[in-house]
Amino acid sequence: MTTVYDVESGALVKAAAEDLKTKIKAPEWAPFVKTGVSKERPPEDPNWWYVRTASLLRKIYLKGPIGVSHLRKEYRSKKNRGVKPEASFLASGKIIRLGVQQLEGLGFIKKTKANEGREITPAGVKYLDNLAHKVKTA
Repeated sequence: MTTVYDVESGALVKAAAEDLKTKIKAPEWAPFVKTGVSKERPPEDPNWWYVRTASLLRKIYLKGPIGVSHLRKEYRSKKNRGVKPEASFLASGKIIRLGVQQLEGLGFIKKTKANEGREITPAGVKYLDNLAHKVKTA
């Protein structure tokens, strides 16, 4: 059986983003929001919400259980501060929180009992493994 570990991450996230378009809805403010304090402009890709949500699902599959604060560190980036040295800033927590909540609504992830964050459910594992199999055979 093909798993997430057997395929390229970019291809899997792209396939999952295309599939998630039919399952979740991007918030109305998504075209206007920056993905973090270190960014100067919103993302140029109109489907960035689905790509981020698919990426969140993959990260929780690989690193779970993981909380929102650790996911913010995973998506952090450096800010150009002019003459001063660059500094690393965390990603937006609202975007990650809402994406995780949408994935919880689909039943792909769940909160752990010990408040360690979110972990993937068997339905989420099956969903990603089936997508990985489709990506590998295509």
